[in-house]
Amino acid sequence: MSEIIIGAMILGLLVLFSSFFTVKQQTAAIVERFGKFQSIRLPGLQLKVPLVDRIAGKVTMKIQQLDVNVETKTRDDVFVKMKVSVQYVILKDNIYDAFYKLENPDAQITSYVFDTVRAEVPKLKLDDVFVRKDDIAIAIRRELEEAMNTYGYGIIKALVTDIDPDAAVKNAMNRINAAEREKVAAEYDGEAERIRIVAKAKAEAESKRLQGQGTADQRREIAKGLEDSVEVLNKVGINSQEASALIVITQHYDTLQAMGETNNSNLILLPNSPSQASDMLSQMITSFTAANQMGEDMKLANKEEEILKLKSNK
Repeated sequence: MSEIIIGAMILGLLVLFSSFFTVKQQTAAIVERFGKFQSIRLPGLQLKVPLVDRIAGKVTMKIQQLDVNVETKTRDDVFVKMKVSVQYVILKDNIYDAFYKLENPDAQITSYVFDTVRAEVPKLKLDDVFVRKDDIAIAIRRELEEAMNTYGYGIIKALVTDIDPDAAVKNAMNRINAAEREKVAAEYDGEAERIRIVAKAKAEAESKRLQGQGTADQRREIAKGLEDSVEVLNKVGINSQEASALIVITQHYDTLQAMGETNNSNLILLPNSPSQASDMLSQMITSFTAANQMGEDMKLANKEEEILKLKSNK
């Protein structure tokens, strides 16, 4: 008799303990009674009728992500592989629909993603697919929301996370990009070379201008010095021709002296004697005198020619 009582007590305890169950955070439990939906139990300690109620299943209330890989063709006949990430969640007010109406939500979402991508991408060229991937994601989310809300699922976000054309197409795109960059680099190099040439030409022009100005100033000072020298020599009784010849001889020997002071210069001295210097001076004086006489004769001839022209005109 005592064994029966103990057995009944144990059975009673088992039944009592089976009446309690817990539901984890961010989870909902579906309770059925004799195979019919009875209630939805939220997180915490819950109670059910033993041998009558059963937990039909549990659903997570967390945000879930499904990655879908789609291969499709663009408007310019390029095949691309796209990876679409869909983030979805079961709506709190539609747990019943999410559990009973849709057996495989991942397959349903995948079908809608395939349908939307293969409807949108063929309208675009390959370059536009990269530029307008956000528009494709928005279209996917719009289509999924319209379809999945009916089944108790909310679409949080749809993202186009990868666009992968064929390897040959990627190589061609890289070559085009490299050629374009080389073209830009060549243009910049040409512009830099043009700037260098212009700057060099300006520098050379400025250098020559300054050299010319320096040469003109130098000659002006030399002429002034020669004029002063001739004036001084005239005061001591030396006429202009003799003074000019003397200055030339002096400059000749100054030049020889300057050349001799330079270590790297080669100086060739022709045979000469003191009398030759005197002869050179006499020759220069004679040359200057003859040149002056020729000048005077030419002036006189020009005047006579002008007089004859005036007479002939009268």
